Amino acid sequence: MHTLAQLRAGTLAGITRLDLSCGLTAFPREIFDLADTLEVLNLSGNALSSLPDDLHRLTRLRVLFCSDNQFTELPACVGQCAALTMVGFKANRIERVPGEALPPLLRWLILTDNRVSELPTELGERPYLQKLMLAGNRLERLPDSLRDCHRLELIRIAANRLTTLPEWLLCLPSLTWLAYAGNPLETEAALEATASIPWSALHMAQTLGEGASGVIHRATWTRPGQSDTQVAVKLYKGEMTSDGSPLHEMNACITAGTHPNLIRVEGRIVDHPQQTAGLVMQLIEPSYRNLAGLPSLASCSRDVYADDTRFTADVALRIARGIASVAGHLHHQGITHGDLYGHNILWNEHGDCLLGDFGAASFHDTADNLESRALQRIEVRAFGVLLGELLERIDSGLSEEQRLALEDLRERCCQPDVLARPGFGEVLQRLDSQ
Repeated sequence: MHTLAQLRAGTLAGITRLDLSCGLTAFPREIFDLADTLEVLNLSGNALSSLPDDLHRLTRLRVLFCSDNQFTELPACVGQCAALTMVGFKANRIERVPGEALPPLLRWLILTDNRVSELPTELGERPYLQKLMLAGNRLERLPDSLRDCHRLELIRIAANRLTTLPEWLLCLPSLTWLAYAGNPLETEAALEATASIPWSALHMAQTLGEGASGVIHRATWTRPGQSDTQVAVKLYKGEMTSDGSPLHEMNACITAGTHPNLIRVEGRIVDHPQQTAGLVMQLIEPSYRNLAGLPSLASCSRDVYADDTRFTADVALRIARGIASVAGHLHHQGITHGDLYGHNILWNEHGDCLLGDFGAASFHDTADNLESRALQRIEVRAFGVLLGELLERIDSGLSEEQRLALEDLRERCCQPDVLARPGFGEVLQRLDSQ
């Protein structure tokens, strides 16, 4: 994090990224001194409610973060920044989004946790739009112009006021990751029965990790007449995440049921002293690690893999079969995962794998109809992307015949015609034949 004193002293000359979070109530004009080099400007966590009309003087600016401020309107000056591709105004008080506030090269827009009730038609006139984060607003409809956004891959519209999913949304040729939980349109799912585990039976140890929706701890679970069990405990946060409501995520984890490629849920925590919601889950062996890293500013909607990530054909196919199997299981339960990505998959050197993070999960009708089929086939495209990433990293054991067959399967999973994609049952059959 940089300081205002550094900026004013001129010691930041030549930097490409500026991070300022120091209670700002006005845009520091000294930022314009960095115009020749500045590409990423992060003003999140301040008290700003406006930006200067001449913001476009930052001619190299590609990324603008203004989350956790006091904006009530997306500033029109943002749309005048010719090089700007990513705009993030999460957790403000934004009610109005003028069409002129959307830059021409817009690729990634984040308006999560605001008060937006309507989006401008101009949003669908941004041909490079790839990622759209709108969870936690007041939207009752999406602009029909979005039907023309053929590059749009990820949409988060959870926790709004939508009563239906438009038909054109389910036909977008590149749509891959969709989260719509917490809207009136969502089909209610009956929660699976799960054990109630009293907080007093859990003895917390070290923190294992923290995400947008909660904190995971290692813990000891003590039960009368049984040996102590080492478990993982996830305590959920209450605030809105980019995917949606953390409590909805918890319900999806429970409803998902059991599967060899899911992290087992032992039960729901009751009697927490602060009434914090939480789950007790299977403790994962340390041999498991994340398959990939989160997408970067540059990759936008694609995971980032370590340079040395390589697989044998057997391991890659075992991972692919496991994920296809668990995704099919979830669809049968009326759940789309919504975030089927390598960064949400844990794996070990044998190819054993577990699909986690239900933050973007949504419920749909378990009956076979056009909407449920389309929702499932959107997720099949996510699997096709994953399969392609696995194929790129196989370094041994794959015959040319197998590669051609798997490439054909990948192409079928990713084809633009949503309903022509195979379901996970057929995908699994094809993988089993390899």
